[in-house]
Amino acid sequence: MTPKPVRSDNLTGILLMLAAMALFAVEDLFLKWLAIGLPLGQIVLISGLLGAPVFVLMARQSGQGILVKDALHPAVMTRNIGEMVGTASFVAALALVPLGTVAAVLQAMPLAVTMGAALIFGERVGWRRWTAIGVGFLGVMLVIQPGADGFNAASLLVLITVAGMSVRDLAARAIPARVTTAQVSAWGLMAVAILGAGMLGVTGGARAVSGIEATILLGAAAFGTAGYWAITAATRTGEVSVVAPFRYSRLIFSMSLGVIFLAERPDALTLVGAALIVGSGLYAFARERARKRASHAG
Repeated sequence: MTPKPVRSDNLTGILLMLAAMALFAVEDLFLKWLAIGLPLGQIVLISGLLGAPVFVLMARQSGQGILVKDALHPAVMTRNIGEMVGTASFVAALALVPLGTVAAVLQAMPLAVTMGAALIFGERVGWRRWTAIGVGFLGVMLVIQPGADGFNAASLLVLITVAGMSVRDLAARAIPARVTTAQVSAWGLMAVAILGAGMLGVTGGARAVSGIEATILLGAAAFGTAGYWAITAATRTGEVSVVAPFRYSRLIFSMSLGVIFLAERPDALTLVGAALIVGSGLYAFARERARKRASHAG
């Protein structure tokens, strides 16, 4: 039997990654619309409640339980905390910060994960990738513009999102291999729902959603779930080093949606900063790919 060409697999993976980023960008737009009128805790709660059953069902179809001992594994608990912090700050940022700004700063997450992997797990990161990380975070500063007249302190929420999601992704590396992606996702979304309930308990203000809000909520859940499926399929179809850089297309989709639907107009510093973040991230990917090729050749 003739194996499928790697080039064909990579092209399929790239297209799936582009689709995933477009789907996530639309989900972000829907959540931003919701954040205008609904309490943040209610959005976080509903997001968890809508997403968790999907992955619970997936886990059960694979013969995996949810109420099992592994749910209390330290790495799982740490990942859940990162998921909770990242989700809450992300929804809050969407409510207060332009969509393009949120998307631009989020592109620094791969760099933050690389830095965390070096500092926590001792993974080898050469001076070139450390330089790329530094340039990427310089780009972040240009996007949020601390100290400038137009500085929006709420943009710091996106940095908290990057930190929380980086903790989530780093902790996932320490989760035992016997634990499936569906289980991990279900536990994470359950934790998000619990956080949303806690936020509502503190702030109050929960109310019945309107028909339009319910439609937007279902749309956000549908696009988010489809995006999750697409990104999982992308990384399992093509080579990760080839497919992963196309994550940065989310910035283009998000900025475009912000311009079209929200009348956002990113300024020059934001665009330059976004370019630095994306450029440094792509360079870091290229260096990692070259390093792996060299190690395999050796």
